[in-house]
Amino acid sequence: MLLDERFCEGHRQGLKKGDKFMPYTRYASGNRAGFGIAILVLGALTGLQAQAASPRQTAAQITFAKHVAPILQEKCQACHQPNSIAPMSLLTFKDAKRFAPLIKAKVAARVMPPWHIDRTVGIKEFKNDAGLTDEQIDAVVAWVEGGAPLGDPDDLPPPVEFPDPNRWQLADQFGEPDLIVQSEPFTLEAYTQDKWFRPIVETGLSEPRWVRAIEIKPSYPHGRRIVHHALAFLEQGESGVTNLASVAEERGVMGAGLFMEWAVGKVGEIFPPDAGKLMLPGSKIRWEVHMHAVGEEVVDDVVELGVYFYPKGFVPKNRTVLKFFDARGPSGLDIPPGEIAVTQEFHVLPAPARLENFQPHMHMRGKQMSMEAIYPDGRQELLSSSNNFQWNWHVNYIYADHVAPLLPQGTTLVITAWHDNTAQNPNNPDPEQWVGWGDRTVDEMAHAWVDVTYLEQEDFDREVAKRKASASEK
Repeated sequence: MLLDERFCEGHRQGLKKGDKFMPYTRYASGNRAGFGIAILVLGALTGLQAQAASPRQTAAQITFAKHVAPILQEKCQACHQPNSIAPMSLLTFKDAKRFAPLIKAKVAARVMPPWHIDRTVGIKEFKNDAGLTDEQIDAVVAWVEGGAPLGDPDDLPPPVEFPDPNRWQLADQFGEPDLIVQSEPFTLEAYTQDKWFRPIVETGLSEPRWVRAIEIKPSYPHGRRIVHHALAFLEQGESGVTNLASVAEERGVMGAGLFMEWAVGKVGEIFPPDAGKLMLPGSKIRWEVHMHAVGEEVVDDVVELGVYFYPKGFVPKNRTVLKFFDARGPSGLDIPPGEIAVTQEFHVLPAPARLENFQPHMHMRGKQMSMEAIYPDGRQELLSSSNNFQWNWHVNYIYADHVAPLLPQGTTLVITAWHDNTAQNPNNPDPEQWVGWGDRTVDEMAHAWVDVTYLEQEDFDREVAKRKASASEK
């Protein structure tokens, strides 16, 4: 999975020549900034089924060969291999034994693999679930506590041949992108303040095309080190809004706008078979690429947007819109030193809709974010909560098709954010600072990115009836 390497010293605050620089991948666990080392990076790219230990087994019975190696193959090694994005390889027993205590700490805290959703509440099925089960966590922890034994070498699973980690990730499903739009090159100084680069690039399209998937990829290897996030805005002239639910169109929902947002922990977006995004002839991509210095000059860095089209002539029934659901509240973010702040904002859906995902976005003091639905009849439902938010992983939780929320017109989405500006927050760079909204990581944000597919009323009613029929058959 395409993820970037992150750096601690000077991140978002700029580096001055002569400053001591220490890359993220070498920070020791327990550092005040709390960034730690990425141990088990998201990598469920194979169909392997990891074998967890039985609860009845003792720690001494759990071995690397029989229990832990399959877990690493399924969840970790796609990124933890040479020339991939993780800071160390975990392909062998020797590798894993060396980092066993740190593996235990990160796995037990549910920090790694980066899957920080609360599994006990709300929707529990996702298309891209990269987390460990309770049984897998227990097996890894028990293995370390039992001395991290190898066990019988004959129990080792055969090595996995992983594809190039630097390829287009969605190519496994769709092949190479139909269209690649590259940002203009940018040279970032070794020591400088954060930069926001906003070039506008022609797409070169000469006919309307519907999009079924999108992926953004920073360049390898240096782009992963310096790119914090990238926004791709689709600029195109539209007379009316094509394939958007009529009620949503009447209420001014925009059709183009933000095409895709990328941050570490996110690869791309795949739209449901009945939905997509529309690109028109003469369209342009307006980039916003946020970069931070890493202690050495990076020359002519670029970010690429890969677009996968539906076949020519195919028009999906619905159009998906990437929405920015704010959680700052009416007074905005205003977090005093040494305090925990809770903010909340309300968003009324202008038409029946299906929510495709939940992606919280906060910075270093962010601790938790939830999304709740208040239905027109007053009923309330907690849809999702990221109760272990990690600022350096912006995971996009993509709902399984059969549980993606179907919400009637007039439903109020409540987005709630928790920020911890105390000294007890190990990620807090300075608990004596008053914190407000801002682009830098040392500032704060509070919003959720959600792909919303607006539906016509008859299609919404049909989907709800189908869900009810399926539930009654179980």
